Amino acid sequence: MNKILTPAEIRRLPISERLRLIEELWDSLDEEADELPLPDWHKAELDKRLDSLEAGQSIGASWDEVRQRLTSKL
Repeated sequence: MNKILTPAEIRRLPISERLRLIEELWDSLDEEADELPLPDWHKAELDKRLDSLEAGQSIGASWDEVRQRLTSKL
């Protein structure tokens, strides 16, 4: 049986259990992602970034650079 948890009950759960709930919630959204509206400005921004990438004008970073920046902040 599934029990609906109150915010106070959620706060009392161990962090690992709260993270598991977040993951389940996120996964449930992904399963229905096609039903989520994509605002026109999001599509325009994605198109702009893709065009920039394809034109060789992207100022992106490699995964190694991103990982180093993230881990250096820990």
